[in-house]
Amino acid sequence: EVQLVESGGGLVQAGGSLRLSCAASGFTFDRYAIGWFRQAPGKEREGVSCITSDGRIIYGDTVKGRVTVSSDNARNTVYLHMNSLKPEDSANYYCAADQDGCEAPTYWGQGTQVTVSS
Repeated sequence: EVQLVESGGGLVQAGGSLRLSCAASGFTFDRYAIGWFRQAPGKEREGVSCITSDGRIIYGDTVKGRVTVSSDNARNTVYLHMNSLKPEDSANYYCAADQDGCEAPTYWGQGTQVTVSS
């Protein structure tokens, strides 16, 4: 069974940092694209970043320069390091996985809430 479990969310002041983790199980980790998405109430889901199965890293325009994604294949875990957080970064952050790339992931975690106070 494919499982994706996010952690690391919380309340942080504007300008602060957070590291989100996505622990994956049930599939061959390095053969899948692993992406981070976010969704705030009343807003559309937005792609934050993605690591493709061949190691390319993609960042969304609204977070580019403020986030870094990394993976630990030994731990089957992907990390999203977020810096210079803004109130508009507040959202539920999800990780997702798919064999065929970052566009339309099949498997999703439950999400972790990030709240940035001004």
